[in-house]
Amino acid sequence: MGLTKDLLYKNMERINDIPFDSERKMMTTIHRIGNKYRIITKGAPDVLINRCTKYYDNGNISPIYSKKEDIKEQNEIMADKALRVIAVGYKDIDKLPDIIDTTTIENNLTFVGLIGMIDPPREGVKEAVRTCRRAGIKTVMITGDHLQTAKAIAKDLGILRRNELAIDGKQLESMSQEELEKNIMKYSVFARVSPEHKVRIVKAFRSTGAVVAMTGDGVNDAPALKNADIGIAMGKGGTDVAKNASDMILTDDNFVTIVEAVKQGRNIFDNIKKAVHFLIATNIGEIVTIFVGLLLGIKSPLLAIQLLWVNLVTDSLPAIALGLEKPEQNIMSRPPRNPKKNIFADGLWGKIISEGIMIGLLTLLAFSIGNKLYSVEVGRTMAFLSIGILELVHSFNIKSDESIFKTGILENKYLIGAFILGVLLQVIVVVVKPLAEIFSLVELNSTQWLFTLIISISPLILVELQKAVNSYKFGRIIYAKDEKVN
Repeated sequence: MGLTKDLLYKNMERINDIPFDSERKMMTTIHRIGNKYRIITKGAPDVLINRCTKYYDNGNISPIYSKKEDIKEQNEIMADKALRVIAVGYKDIDKLPDIIDTTTIENNLTFVGLIGMIDPPREGVKEAVRTCRRAGIKTVMITGDHLQTAKAIAKDLGILRRNELAIDGKQLESMSQEELEKNIMKYSVFARVSPEHKVRIVKAFRSTGAVVAMTGDGVNDAPALKNADIGIAMGKGGTDVAKNASDMILTDDNFVTIVEAVKQGRNIFDNIKKAVHFLIATNIGEIVTIFVGLLLGIKSPLLAIQLLWVNLVTDSLPAIALGLEKPEQNIMSRPPRNPKKNIFADGLWGKIISEGIMIGLLTLLAFSIGNKLYSVEVGRTMAFLSIGILELVHSFNIKSDESIFKTGILENKYLIGAFILGVLLQVIVVVVKPLAEIFSLVELNSTQWLFTLIISISPLILVELQKAVNSYKFGRIIYAKDEKVN
């Protein structure tokens, strides 16, 4: 039979108590054990420890004086972990005093230990909050808990940080909406709030231009969920009213899932941007090749059938592969994208145009070398091979704004596959005579292949330089390290 409260009270009958007092910060119960009495006191560690003269240690009772500093230190460690800490002490006496009060009962106690209590957050929440902060996302706690409890939990989770404030419903009630909107970014914890307060908070954050996501599960959360840019209801514990008022339903009721969704959303946007970047840059390269060739009076560097092949093979496959890129390592270390900016903001148009011109000029260079040193057919063959491999090589440059020597080139298997397949198809068209005849191509010697190879890999060097210039010109905001919490 297990030990239960009823069994304890049966063997240790509670006959009296001294209730908790906010000034005294302790409470005591008195129990009868046979012909003796046990006094059990619990309360604030810094107060109760002064009422103890001994401490209990694995069945041994020893004087407490040398142990006090260790106990105080342990209390501070537990408090720093957002635990509500209480100390417990006891003493056994043969006879109760005539007057039962704090002075006659709560003294000469034997210290038993410290108890820390908390409703633990789900696994991964602390890391998720930290990730949000690195990503420039402000995480705010809105709760009905007592202010001090909310602050302790928020500090433990990393929500309430240095120079950030906490406020309760009473303080919020006395604050005008104008004042709240002016100072809203200073607050990270809102306690003892009503449904009306939640709506005010959401509107205040939105007034700053921020995109606000609000989570909730109860009927009282519905107005705030409706007013937020993104209302997120809990799928398991949420009410139907909250679900109907929200834009999204979180099926596992886990905050970590929201952060993962933000990461995936950023990755989807990044991949769309990369695919668009690649397709426009390579098409500009093809346009430059033909247009500049006409302006310079050069015979057409590429024939129509050759251009169609390049568009079919070397444009489509890498673009699809870039759409399947994994999230970059620093994807959650960037500030949020300004929703007012379009996809080509922050210098993307400049990069696209300059890269397109680079591809076009390098293709013309290959054609010019082959045309002047050998023949127009050799020039077109070198240009055909160069523009195809140039675009395939350039797809690796678009993987990231970071140097490829930092990010690596082997993570995306689809891009590797697209590159290998593209190069093979491009080479096969040249070396297989029946196909070469269809595309008006000729066989190249080793010197011509060497020229083509050097020109084809040159974008790696040129774009690395461009990335360095763009990084210096436009800068980058990275929240790489967390601030130290006070």
